[in-house]
Amino acid sequence: MATKLDPWGAVSIDDYSKLFEEFGISSFEEILPQIDDPHLYMKRHIIFGHRDYQSVVQAMNEKKPFAVMSGFMPSGRVHLGGKMVMEEIIWHQKHGGDAFVAIADMEAHSVRGISWQRCKEMGIEEYVLSLIALGFEPTGHIYFQSKSQAVRDLAFELAAAARFSELAAIYGFSGETNVAHMVSVMVQSADILHPQLAENGGPKPVVIPVGSDQDAHIRLTRDLASRMRKFLVEEREGYVSLRGKAAGSDLIEAAAAHLKEMGYKKVKRYEEHIDVFDAKDAGRVEELMREFEVEQGGYGFMPPASLYHRFMTGLTGGKMSSSKPDSHIALTEDPEEAAKKVMRALTGGRQSLAEQKKLGGEPDKCTVYELMLFHLSDDEDELKEIFEECKSGERMCGTCKKEAAERIKQFLTEHQREREIARERLPEYGIKK
Repeated sequence: MATKLDPWGAVSIDDYSKLFEEFGISSFEEILPQIDDPHLYMKRHIIFGHRDYQSVVQAMNEKKPFAVMSGFMPSGRVHLGGKMVMEEIIWHQKHGGDAFVAIADMEAHSVRGISWQRCKEMGIEEYVLSLIALGFEPTGHIYFQSKSQAVRDLAFELAAAARFSELAAIYGFSGETNVAHMVSVMVQSADILHPQLAENGGPKPVVIPVGSDQDAHIRLTRDLASRMRKFLVEEREGYVSLRGKAAGSDLIEAAAAHLKEMGYKKVKRYEEHIDVFDAKDAGRVEELMREFEVEQGGYGFMPPASLYHRFMTGLTGGKMSSSKPDSHIALTEDPEEAAKKVMRALTGGRQSLAEQKKLGGEPDKCTVYELMLFHLSDDEDELKEIFEECKSGERMCGTCKKEAAERIKQFLTEHQREREIARERLPEYGIKK
């Protein structure tokens, strides 16, 4: 049965390897050795897949411009799943990336029917404060979709390149889908691409850290980025060819002249394409053409890269969901109540104490161990010890629950203290209460 990735529905992934085959997502393990100082999620295989992330790694390693972008729909309380995305954004920002965060109020308003005022309140109170408290720097960009004219203008341009038939195929839209919902999809694509606008430094690698349920947005936006290009650069045997995808004869003529100005001597112009016979590096020609397109009023977009992390299991089993309060821990909830949720959580323990000692536990099926793995332990040796003691039957579930409950209580107490400090810093980020 084919896996369905729905950005607005409940998604449960039983076998992440299927995503490599069905959706063309690449395994992250192959690129991990190229990353200095990888995030814990990378080292622990919580980030399991990517699309085109090598472009970001190369920029990071060569100290060249790149960006990280993601967004949050203000439709409920931010929980530990949202914290994962925030931490990935902040890690990339600390490693040299220009960071962009969208509060997707247009999506929340069109898809969930949430009022504009409520979108603003939740956006700031739930998401922005936690993002800042976790370490997001003021050099980054936090914005509401409805307030960004650049994003809205770009969404209009992208909409001209999209078709209802493909949106219906990707998202299941029908004649009953309201048009605002479709518009919000274009706005999300604009969110993803707008870090590459000239006002933000122009074309560059951009990574979008998401859960795999958001892959539909990534695939669509990568297609739209390609459609917005004026030229397609192709490496042929012994030369480089440029196809005029959306370029008239005047632009093709200007592009040929530009390449000659850049030092290429063997440039032959045809009616709809250009061949460069002394180009040894197609990547360099590609870079020059992106710059040329921007100079001519185009975009020169690079297809956005993406990172995919595993979903956290809900404390009650199944997917962690905002609509099921007992399944998740919100960053704004009472620390004592959160600790009680951990004590009630589903574990990978056996039916009885005797059976646990005899057979050992199953930490890979335990929501409490997962809390430690994802959020509550920075110590690899400690995690290994907990895992092995559980498997051997030496460690009981009660011990783990007490440790995790105490840690979650301590984390939330400190985080909520940092949120109050962040509240006073909102003007640094251009956010008005």
